[in-house]
Amino acid sequence: MFSVVTPAKRQELEARMARLGIREEDVEETFVRGSGPGGQKINKTSVCVMLVHRPSGLMVRCQETRSRELNRFLARRRLAEKLAQIVEGEASEEQQRREKIRRQKRRRSRRSRERMLTDKREQAVKKAGRGPVPFEGE
Repeated sequence: MFSVVTPAKRQELEARMARLGIREEDVEETFVRGSGPGGQKINKTSVCVMLVHRPSGLMVRCQETRSRELNRFLARRRLAEKLAQIVEGEASEEQQRREKIRRQKRRRSRRSRERMLTDKREQAVKKAGRGPVPFEGE
């Protein structure tokens, strides 16, 4: 089915699709001409993959690479991610990734912010003392 993708990744995707209940018979695959930069090559070849999962009505387009086979794999992976987001909700990988970023961006407490700023000031004083050594002529 996919010759560009390693067998391990292909099996992993197939297992994930099976867990989510996505069957190949339920997926309608069409190839369309791509858009965007690429010139004549993009205008002449149909490397953009469109997948429609009939039971859920989800549609996915993928034109990340110039390889049709790799785009087929990536489109299926994207379809599985979207369906997992709907089925699993908060437990989905995408949701976990967003949550992690939100936690990272959360405001620091006043005390930790003050501690961080004092450490920065101390480091700046250290670095300021590392200036060039004055040359004393003979």
